[in-house]
Amino acid sequence: MKIYIKAGLLLLLISFRFTPGMTQSVSTAQNPITRKNAEPHLISSTFSFTEGPAADHAGNIYFTDQPNDKIMKWSPDGSVSIFMEGAGRSNGLYVDHNGNLIACADENNQLWKIDQNKKVEVLLKDFEGKRLNGPNDLWIDPNGNIYFTDPYYKRDYWKHNVKEIDEQRVYFFNLAQNKVMIVANDLLQPNGIIGTPDGKKLYVADINDKKTYVYQINPDGSLANKKLFCSMGSDGMTIDRKGNVYLTGRGVTVFNKAGIQIAQIPIKEPWTANVTFGGKKRKTLFITASKSIYTLDMKVKGI
Repeated sequence: MKIYIKAGLLLLLISFRFTPGMTQSVSTAQNPITRKNAEPHLISSTFSFTEGPAADHAGNIYFTDQPNDKIMKWSPDGSVSIFMEGAGRSNGLYVDHNGNLIACADENNQLWKIDQNKKVEVLLKDFEGKRLNGPNDLWIDPNGNIYFTDPYYKRDYWKHNVKEIDEQRVYFFNLAQNKVMIVANDLLQPNGIIGTPDGKKLYVADINDKKTYVYQINPDGSLANKKLFCSMGSDGMTIDRKGNVYLTGRGVTVFNKAGIQIAQIPIKEPWTANVTFGGKKRKTLFITASKSIYTLDMKVKGI
């Protein structure tokens, strides 16, 4: 959830709770997914609120510093640079099959495509003529289509004060047909979202209801067979090649594909917003947490 206003973050931290897992949390030194004795490595704490990490094909990771309206770039050599300023208050990011960044451009409630020359194309600016609440996080399926969450978090930089869509939804955007459809309309506040690499399952976190659900993806992009995956909400999320799902909030909590907690990765920050895999071998876990970014060496590979 991309809340960086102190009052909002405090309220969220008070309301966020972990439901006891089906197994006891284990340390990073003991769990089955991280390298032996590996601990989160602090890269930098020079940001205002970090979010939206997304890896390209070379293992570089782009992430946002939303209050400062920047997209940053981490390289596998450990260096961090500014990729883009004036980034539409971008929040969640994902790299498409052609190497473009797809961004939840929160400033004007839009979806953007940003190429490597920083050229911006507005992909979506409304739904049926109504302003979106604020695209928050997204996942791109194997066919290049976009699933995105659209919760409502009032921003102090918005010029509008009217909420045009009452429901906080999950949408599917078929780019080839330029068609957007509602695929989930019954969540309190959808936020984190990730799909399986085969395009058959979609995980969506309802952060306000403290639950994460898994859906079957139909051939037309619609969703079916909604099932409770775990009794924990999440901000951003990712998945590894073994099907383990990584949820965020207070550190990173990892569940196997059966929804059983297998690891807890503590992070010494007020809030862990998002997580993804990057690096040359996709075995570096990249964590955005409040004003900081961390990396963690993993045994498993990400998607």
